[in-house]
Amino acid sequence: MKSVCARAMAENKTPDSNGTSEAGSVSNEIGELEEAFRKFAVHGDTRATGRELNGKNWSKLCKDCGIIDGKNVTITDVDIVFSKVKNKSGRTITYEQFKEALQELAEKRFKEKTGEEAVQQVYKMIEGKGPVVSGITVAVDSPTVSRLTDTSKFTGSHKERFDESGKGKGKAGRVEIVDDSGYVSGYKHAGTYEQKVKGRSK
Repeated sequence: MKSVCARAMAENKTPDSNGTSEAGSVSNEIGELEEAFRKFAVHGDTRATGRELNGKNWSKLCKDCGIIDGKNVTITDVDIVFSKVKNKSGRTITYEQFKEALQELAEKRFKEKTGEEAVQQVYKMIEGKGPVVSGITVAVDSPTVSRLTDTSKFTGSHKERFDESGKGKGKAGRVEIVDDSGYVSGYKHAGTYEQKVKGRSK
């Protein structure tokens, strides 16, 4: 009798344990989605708490996670949905409003799927993701910039600031330095007189 009761109790515990594990998996999924929400919520704002998402970062999330495909979902759709779910006077959305917005977009993004399947598909696109930080901007060659930075084409006082190789002369190119050596400006044999005098004295 005891063994039968023990077996029944064990059987009763099994579904509970399964139910707990399923609930745990669901909560983990929600956790990943909320984590992504918070990452985007604090992006670019050091004062953000991660509890509310502004319109700019909402658009970035939809773009970075591939929800915007340019066909079924456009940037305009994303903006309209944001305005629809947020409070009238508010500029941000909460996590609950965020999920409402995703449900709206899911129906547009995955028209061939049922409502729940579409929402889950959108969740998968976002879970575990974070904002994409763009790399270093590469300078693009421009004829205008090249012309303005080509020192060989400089004229007037600007030309005097650079040598033949295009290297800046520094102070010598900006300030007129007075020559007090006693020689006329441009004289090629400056400094040779002293050498001649020394040669004669020997």
